[in-house]
Amino acid sequence: MDRLEKLCIQKGMRMTEQRKVIARVLSLADDHPDVEEIHRRAAEIDSNISIATVYRTMRLFEESGVVERHDFQDGRARYEEASEEHHDHLIDLRSGDVIEFVSEEIEQLQKRIAEEHGYKLIDHRLELYGVPLDKTEK
Repeated sequence: MDRLEKLCIQKGMRMTEQRKVIARVLSLADDHPDVEEIHRRAAEIDSNISIATVYRTMRLFEESGVVERHDFQDGRARYEEASEEHHDHLIDLRSGDVIEFVSEEIEQLQKRIAEEHGYKLIDHRLELYGVPLDKTEK
């Protein structure tokens, strides 16, 4: 049983065979797939899984807090397993690749900015968008 399936069960979710397959696909993903890609991967395991089932399951997983939905300005919602460990994202606008990173310097700066405006920072989401540097650029 993978991490995501265990988490779903802990949250009291009924895990059908198709939900188990979708959870497995997400647990094995090392990227941030959209619904169509999740469906493609799930259908390789169980050809009876419909795209509608994937949409419904992703909505359920998101509402239950076991996955996070991201809109990386490419017109499609992308997903990843919810994590206790905070990270930010750098999105390559050419390839669509998503790089996860952690920067203590950025974390401290965001906290300081909130405090300077009279707020305690509770949460944040940082997405950076870029293109690879041309090797001649600096």
